[in-house]
Amino acid sequence: MLKRGAIPVLFEWNNYSVPVPRRTSVWERRPKEGEAESPAAAEPTVDRSEMVAPDHDYCVSPASGDMANELAIQKEALQKQAELLQREIERLHLRTRFCLERFRCSDDDIRHYTRFASYDLLMGFWALIEPFLPSTVGVHRRIGPLIDSTPSTRSLQPIDELFLFLNFLALGSKPMDLAERFRVHQSKVSRIIKAWSNFLFTVLGSMRIWVHGDQIQQNLPADFQQYPDTTVILGCTELSCQFSSRLLQKEAISSCKSHWTLKGLVGMAPHGAVTFVSPLYAVDNSDEHIAHESGLIDLLTPGMEVMVHRGVLIGDILPCKVVRPAFRRSQTSAGEVRETQASARLRAHVGRLFSRVKEHKLLDSDIPPGVFGIINQLYTVACLLINYENGPTVKA
Repeated sequence: MLKRGAIPVLFEWNNYSVPVPRRTSVWERRPKEGEAESPAAAEPTVDRSEMVAPDHDYCVSPASGDMANELAIQKEALQKQAELLQREIERLHLRTRFCLERFRCSDDDIRHYTRFASYDLLMGFWALIEPFLPSTVGVHRRIGPLIDSTPSTRSLQPIDELFLFLNFLALGSKPMDLAERFRVHQSKVSRIIKAWSNFLFTVLGSMRIWVHGDQIQQNLPADFQQYPDTTVILGCTELSCQFSSRLLQKEAISSCKSHWTLKGLVGMAPHGAVTFVSPLYAVDNSDEHIAHESGLIDLLTPGMEVMVHRGVLIGDILPCKVVRPAFRRSQTSAGEVRETQASARLRAHVGRLFSRVKEHKLLDSDIPPGVFGIINQLYTVACLLINYENGPTVKA
């Protein structure tokens, strides 16, 4: 019986004898020193007849397939859970930081901290001023190198610096409170306030805000039907500033008062836009002097009509008609009822316009001595921001 793989070796030409195997030499049996063994000799010989082809997966039981599907589903669920946990971690981290991004979904918080009516309006204002940051003042570049080396300080993004400044203006927060809230050094807060007040004073002050008569007529509120030619409403704003004890001793102020009152004229269009802001003057300056020195008279022409709010004492120096509505009357006859109702609506309208200046709590309280050097910038910026906080053409 032949074995598998047997081959014939007895032939007539070899006399039907098995050949004697030739003895290999030493050089053939042993590899030379330093030479690697040939790959053919190193690899074992595999008998292909004994190789078995792998079977197909029909032999896998249905239970194994269900388990694989279940594992895939569990893996996907765990990935989704991990993503949710990651977002929750980011949300909790954001809540620990006091920044603008934290309040982007709450217009009520935005209005409380900045006086802007919504997050979208604030971002629209940011888009307006952001191109001027590197070229005009360079607020973030100028403040950046001034960060203290103490571990409690860190740098703020430029938009969060603006958010800090608006907090100071809208709430009248003390620099110490802002430093704790934004986790920066108090000296850095003071530098941010000074830099942003100068920057916004430069940018907003360079924009033309005076509105011509045809534009006013297009947006004239119904409360001004009796005064259709009104070009500007003039009001007076007074600020109380604190004196530091060092300044009182240095200047030897005769009055020995710890407060000093400043005032300025603000002009508003009937539809609510701020169209004129004068610099601040000492309270003993007359309204006529402020109107002349601030350049208001140069903006007026004989065909215009100026309405003055209560408390504004201005005479005949204006080159146009001056209107003084009867904002208050102690007694009213029956024939004046309709006119009085119209005057009441007009009084409420004008009152709402000028109350927005003092909605910036910094101006509604005693100005601290630390910002007395930039009070004119802060006051002007607060007035000009009214044009952006509720939109460009606000109807009160």
